[in-house]
Amino acid sequence: MPAAATYVLTLTCPDRPGLVHAISSWIVERGGNILDAQQFTDPIGGQFFLRVHFESVGDAYDVDDLRSGFGDVAALHAMTWHLAVAEAPCRTLVMASKEGHCLNDLLFRQSIGALNIEIGAVVSNHPDLERLARSYDVPFHHVPVTADTKSDAESRMFELVEELEIDLVVLARYMQILSDDACRRLEGRAINIHHSFLPSFKGAKPYHQAYARGVKLIGATAHYVTADLDEGPIVDQDVTRVGHHQDPAALVQAGRDVETRVLSRAVGLHAEQRVLLNGSRTVVFA
Repeated sequence: MPAAATYVLTLTCPDRPGLVHAISSWIVERGGNILDAQQFTDPIGGQFFLRVHFESVGDAYDVDDLRSGFGDVAALHAMTWHLAVAEAPCRTLVMASKEGHCLNDLLFRQSIGALNIEIGAVVSNHPDLERLARSYDVPFHHVPVTADTKSDAESRMFELVEELEIDLVVLARYMQILSDDACRRLEGRAINIHHSFLPSFKGAKPYHQAYARGVKLIGATAHYVTADLDEGPIVDQDVTRVGHHQDPAALVQAGRDVETRVLSRAVGLHAEQRVLLNGSRTVVFA
């Protein structure tokens, strides 16, 4: 590991005096230097949230030694925490169906280093996007899904998650609903993208429905996957303005643009460990 390695510690625990002192003292005692720190206390739930980015002064630390050393501090304050090398890419599995705009955006951003992710594979229930994935030298797995094979398809997904040591699963316009069991197993490490018309325009062709209603704003939401369809903790959202002169095809294109922006931002925030779960909500240290 290069001497330039830096580290990110994220945590949540019941709020109490002395938390920042305890954490910063632990870093200083190990010769560390804090590069950035953000904190938040939920005034309703009384939970404390923190993200601290720090570096070693001199030789790089062994991250396993750091984790072992922080265990006593975490136990003392009942912390739920995560510590990792900041430069280590987030191992990602992308799932898509036939629409490739979100997948293409993630593949491109990865290829130019704009996202700190490493896409280990693309999984799809259709073969349409294989050429796109392979153009970026990313393995493509066609896993058809029917009512009779849904369980087998999810088993294959988890085999890949285990085999490729996946940290994050991204549903990039994957038009299949994951089972409740799959959602529970992926809690906090699976992100979905959908248009923000929900629940107003459910079902097929939401942009055509929106056109018929004369909407002036369209948008998208990226959220963590839960068993409650499209109601998981929100990571990022955005909107774009549209007008009467735009037909359904133009709205579809505008929707694609905002979906790619929102999903890439959400993936980037997660990969940089800037998102902490707070029940049905999130704390995002942007």
